[in-house]
Amino acid sequence: MAGELIKVLLVEDNPGDVFLLQELLKEVKTTQVDLRPVEELSAALNLLAQDSFDVMLLDLSLPDSQGISTFLRATHQAKATPIIVLTGLDDETLALRAMQEGAQDYLVKGQVTGDLLVRSMRYAIERQRIEDALRQSEERFRVALKNSPIFVFNQDRELHYTWVYNSISGWTNEDMLGKHDSELLPDEDAQNLTTIKQGVLTTGIGTRAEVLLTTPQGIRYYDLTVEPLRNEAQDIVGITCASIDITENKQAEAKIREQAALLDITTDAILVRDLENKILFWNKGAEKLYGWQASEAWGRNVNELLFDDYCPEFEAAWLSVVSKGKWQGELRKRTKAGKDVLVASRWSLVCDRQGRPQSILTVDTDITEKKRLESQLFRAQRMESIGTLASGIAHDLNNILTPILAGAQLLPLKFPDADERTQHLLEILEINAKRGADLVKQVLSFARGVEGQRINLQPRHLIVEVAKILKETLPKSIEVRLDLSPELWMVSGDSTQLHQVLMNLCVNARDAMPDGGTLTITAANLLIDENYARMNLDAKVGPYTVISICDTGIGIPEEILDRIFEPFFTTKPVGQGTGLGLSTVLGIVKSHGGFVSVESQVGNGTCFRVYLPSVGEQEIFTQDEITLQVGHGELILIVDDEPSIQEITRTSLETHHYETLVASDGIEAIAQYAKNANKISVVLMDIMLPSLDGITAIRTLQKINPQVKIIATSGLMSKEKLGEIMKMGVKKFLAKPYTVNELLLSLQEILNEGG
Repeated sequence: MAGELIKVLLVEDNPGDVFLLQELLKEVKTTQVDLRPVEELSAALNLLAQDSFDVMLLDLSLPDSQGISTFLRATHQAKATPIIVLTGLDDETLALRAMQEGAQDYLVKGQVTGDLLVRSMRYAIERQRIEDALRQSEERFRVALKNSPIFVFNQDRELHYTWVYNSISGWTNEDMLGKHDSELLPDEDAQNLTTIKQGVLTTGIGTRAEVLLTTPQGIRYYDLTVEPLRNEAQDIVGITCASIDITENKQAEAKIREQAALLDITTDAILVRDLENKILFWNKGAEKLYGWQASEAWGRNVNELLFDDYCPEFEAAWLSVVSKGKWQGELRKRTKAGKDVLVASRWSLVCDRQGRPQSILTVDTDITEKKRLESQLFRAQRMESIGTLASGIAHDLNNILTPILAGAQLLPLKFPDADERTQHLLEILEINAKRGADLVKQVLSFARGVEGQRINLQPRHLIVEVAKILKETLPKSIEVRLDLSPELWMVSGDSTQLHQVLMNLCVNARDAMPDGGTLTITAANLLIDENYARMNLDAKVGPYTVISICDTGIGIPEEILDRIFEPFFTTKPVGQGTGLGLSTVLGIVKSHGGFVSVESQVGNGTCFRVYLPSVGEQEIFTQDEITLQVGHGELILIVDDEPSIQEITRTSLETHHYETLVASDGIEAIAQYAKNANKISVVLMDIMLPSLDGITAIRTLQKINPQVKIIATSGLMSKEKLGEIMKMGVKKFLAKPYTVNELLLSLQEILNEGG
């Protein structure tokens, strides 16, 4: 306090004493004192009401003084101003009483020096500050405790209640004082509390526990804190217990756990985000659909997590839910593996009790597979409509072309002496009329699947015949390869029409490889089960013969893949194609009870697969009659970026007594395998994966475990790449789509291998 100014109110009626004090204070150079003398207490109190002072020097022997009552009156009026009593020797007893009533100090006149007076004033000011701070702290504690749910109490070493404050348990403070827990609670509750408290008395270490007590208010949960209570000698004399009633919190936690469990059971992705789009909640369904674990998603911005870039549909949905309270629609989102999924999204605005917007609840349902099947259905309906229209047009064109063709053939007979130019024109007329008639036949073939003579035939002979023609007619830059099952099932069909199907597809493959490449024709048997049929709208359960025509050409852009079977749709230049080749293929195959699928990647080639129902002895085979190999709890790691393939494969394996883990890309597969290498029996690895392709993932797994057993899968696999995979030590390959039986047999083969 050196160098500071002390503002002092001096209450003294003796001018000599006032002068003496002023002179003493002048001698103190380290402190400035502003001394304001008054002669009567009433004047001092009036001055205190108008101004503030750091300290009051009070002589109790004043004209209007009444002994100790003078001091009490002064302290009542002075409030926070510290008081130092001035007294003569005869008044020392009175001064001591004043100290007991709250005076900060007393000084004896005639024995005071300047330094002593200043030190006394400094001490009085500092002590007053400390007392004020303590009083404020105690008041804050009292108010906080009074308005808080905290129940505070002391107990002695015998655990009798000695002090109770703010009881909220249903007893009054008086009910508890002097009592033991055994007198207030059921035996089991009292024993539980006694054990906790005795532990603190014995060890001298505080503890915290949740306890369940039966009180007059019923069964309640408490968060109890127990600390040892010590005397000045640090001996433990009891226990500043504090407890908080957490019954409502526990009930809310139970409700939340119950709701969270329900949210995790649902297959929908459920997430909650704040108004800044930061994720607050992420259920198991969201983990499964989007690939992000809850710990990875919490706190992340939903735009950064689930969208590639700016999404106007998302912004419009956000504005709608904020203004109207809800929104629903379809959104295309991105998974952790970088795959697009289409979801039916429903948003609801969540408000607090005051009605202020707080967060947004989102429920997403994966409709990717549903939309794919819808697309197949719409395409089938569109083709049916086009077929009906084409059939009508073909009928009318036949009526138009019939007299033209007849006339073109009769006119040369009518005018045998016509000049050469006229004869040439009549030839052109006849040729083009025939071309028109052939075109109409192709339209009819597409529209109604022209019926021909149906016999049981072996597709192998048909394919070998087509391959022979192709090798003689295709450019030398195109290599033709065959891969035919030795026990190929027979089909019922028109050999001429099926020959046309193969030739049309092979000619398209030739056109897709202007710089050369490889044309591969394969044929294999396939027993389609219910899982397979679920993945393809046109497929039915039963035996099929599958003929695949695959090229290594330019591929088909995704945006036109759905239109390639439409009649008159072509990407070829004018004059180089009618646009009826693939529509004719589809019409013929459908008339045979089969279906066609296509897989293509721009720059990586195209593969058409023709599925024809098998006949003969093979018809006796059904899914129920085949002995399916079941597992014995072996753990299979399924690696595939298609959620529908993941789900179908996982369900199939678990139904047949296998356990499963799922990964959506190569990186996730490596992480799962590294974590569970000793448990995983077989890895089912898709080759075409985002982030890290299957081949690289296989090499990494083999570094982790050279004996790892792998079954490779793919929907489009060249013979060269398949050979490369087999050289890496992969023993089995499954072409998509695969049946449950194929999968189970492959698993049994690889599990039964040595090593």
